[in-house]
Amino acid sequence: MALTKVSTGVVDMSGNTGGLVIAKGNGTDVSSGGERPTCNATILGSIRENTTENKVEVCTSTGWQFLEEVGSTKVPLIVDYLVVAGGGAGSTGNGYMSGGGGAGGLLTNVEGSSLVLDTSNTYNITVGAGGDVLSSLGSIGANGSNSILSGTGITTLTAIGGGRGGAVTSSFDGATGGSGGGGASATTVGFGGAAVQSGAQGNNGGNGISTAGRAAGGGGGAGSAGINASGSGTNWVAGNGGNGLTNSITVASGTGPYYAGGGGGGAYFYSGWSFTPGTGGSGVGGNGSQSSNAAGNGATNTGSGGGGSDRGAGGSGGSGVVILRYPSSYAITFQTGVGFISSTATLSATSEKVTTITAGSGTITFA
Repeated sequence: MALTKVSTGVVDMSGNTGGLVIAKGNGTDVSSGGERPTCNATILGSIRENTTENKVEVCTSTGWQFLEEVGSTKVPLIVDYLVVAGGGAGSTGNGYMSGGGGAGGLLTNVEGSSLVLDTSNTYNITVGAGGDVLSSLGSIGANGSNSILSGTGITTLTAIGGGRGGAVTSSFDGATGGSGGGGASATTVGFGGAAVQSGAQGNNGGNGISTAGRAAGGGGGAGSAGINASGSGTNWVAGNGGNGLTNSITVASGTGPYYAGGGGGGAYFYSGWSFTPGTGGSGVGGNGSQSSNAAGNGATNTGSGGGGSDRGAGGSGGSGVVILRYPSSYAITFQTGVGFISSTATLSATSEKVTTITAGSGTITFA
């Protein structure tokens, strides 16, 4: 019996034996004297058995296609990324002022071209650590470490660790890095370090000021260069850290948090004189300090630079981060590695998952 119309909208054709018999006919269109109806907008999605080829075919927007040729219905593995390296440390002063640390390099495709990944491939992740700082007077801090995303079919993404700030007893100038460290302040000018890929990952550090050594430069940030120190007479202002950048990869809509701000430079202290330490960039870079006070650290998992100091300890660089945003029908599996720390959230408004990797190095796959 042929079923020509169903008004209930639900048909139960379950059974333990037999099979579903669908419309069938040869593979020649009716317009050419055959049995196959013309595939047009009125019958899109219709299925029939092509008895010429003994295959099931579907009416699609490009004409009749055999069912196995229509393609996978699985959502493509389209991935957005944010890769931020560890920030550089501010250095420790010794009565002269040390520079703020530069931010780690920042790489992202948000509002750009997403990665197209494959579930059959393995991908490598490394999250860079922030640069350490030594407490002994005049000691330089360390650069931040690189963060990396690589694998088959994609260009390796290497965010460069931030440059450490300059210190008087060893290296006046800030170091190069994703963003450069700020220059120290002494009787000789300490110049800001350069960004390894200026503008692509970060910016240069600011210069210290030489006159009597009163104020140091700020470290560069992903959004802008570190500020040069300034002043004269009894008024001295250390350079602020360069601005970071916001990134919306972790939010369904609106503006996300800041990453990769530079550390502020250190300033001198003398009673009756005016000295202003540098402020860390965008609220995530470490603040500079004066006298024997310790400088501020770069914010954890933002890749921000640490602050420079006068006679206190410099600030350490903030650790980096790797964040991946992808369709919620997939899941990440950590295959191998050391020290991986991660969390995954679901953005219900966009049906996407966001995996934030805050430490470790190893391999992942998608399934």
